[in-house]
Amino acid sequence: MPRSPRRIRTGTVAAVAAALLVLPTTTATASTTANSPWPGSSSITNADGSNVFGGNLSGLSFESPTVLWAVKNGPGTLYRLVRNGSKWQPDTANGWSSGKSLRYANGKGDPDAEAVVATPDGVVAATERDGDNDKTSALKVLRYDVSGSAKTLTAKAEWNLTADLPKVSANDGLEAVSWIPDSVLTAKGFVDERTKAAYAPGNYPGHGSGLYFVGLESNGMIYAYALDQAGGKYTRVASFASGLESIMDLEFDASSGKLWAVCDDTCGGDSTTLAVSAQGKFAVTTTYDRPSGMPDYNNEGFAIAPASTCASGSKQVIWADDGNEGGHALRAGTLPCA
Repeated sequence: MPRSPRRIRTGTVAAVAAALLVLPTTTATASTTANSPWPGSSSITNADGSNVFGGNLSGLSFESPTVLWAVKNGPGTLYRLVRNGSKWQPDTANGWSSGKSLRYANGKGDPDAEAVVATPDGVVAATERDGDNDKTSALKVLRYDVSGSAKTLTAKAEWNLTADLPKVSANDGLEAVSWIPDSVLTAKGFVDERTKAAYAPGNYPGHGSGLYFVGLESNGMIYAYALDQAGGKYTRVASFASGLESIMDLEFDASSGKLWAVCDDTCGGDSTTLAVSAQGKFAVTTTYDRPSGMPDYNNEGFAIAPASTCASGSKQVIWADDGNEGGHALRAGTLPCA
């Protein structure tokens, strides 16, 4: 959902102020570590037509070089986007022209869809509450079958993670979701925090071929889950900090093997990359500024085009602006292919 400008952590401010009161004036200036500049082009371009989506576009995921999935968080809507020259537009086939309304597995509700990822299991959304009961937190992951022409989609599987995650306010919950193949995790020596040993996919029968990673807005933490694809059952495998105060999207870049975490204007548009360390845990490798040509928009979605799209050493990235500034919700930039 739309956010207020950057939040100030009052506890942190108070602690810093107290510390400065007892420090000599010669040592009051603390050293800081500067972010790295955005590694791709500094310029961005509009990547949609004028006022196609309106506000609340919140999550993105490439299925292929020519298909981009997007979700709106109010009302909960899933879009299948296809290329039209340099722009992305809703697919006009199979009932996708205006997107499709989302429902929970019981066929009811208005899922506040904040994030989406295309996986071998299907198209999966992360939600933080039911729009029909928007004062109550409901941290759920939903899987949809997108193969038909119906204009309303009912989740084929649903996982309610609310009891397993920190208690948060209704509009401060799951904002991000990504998926990483088991083959990548095992090759990198990822450690299962539950067993304290190397992650073994066979310990989680029925979970598919990878783990789901969700990001919690309230604390900037990332949580990895094995989701039983029959729905309902889940097991938390790991949790770790994103390196950001708050988190709005996650994106696994298969070509680099890194997980991207992205913040909106709460953090000035910063993003981090994370990789599995020698100790088998995800750790921040770099913190990036937003592109210098990108105003401090409320960017809640982020997607990286497949490596197969690389041209002239770069590939496209897309941001989704929840605020639809200037009548545009999608903007494009680049990342280097290497």
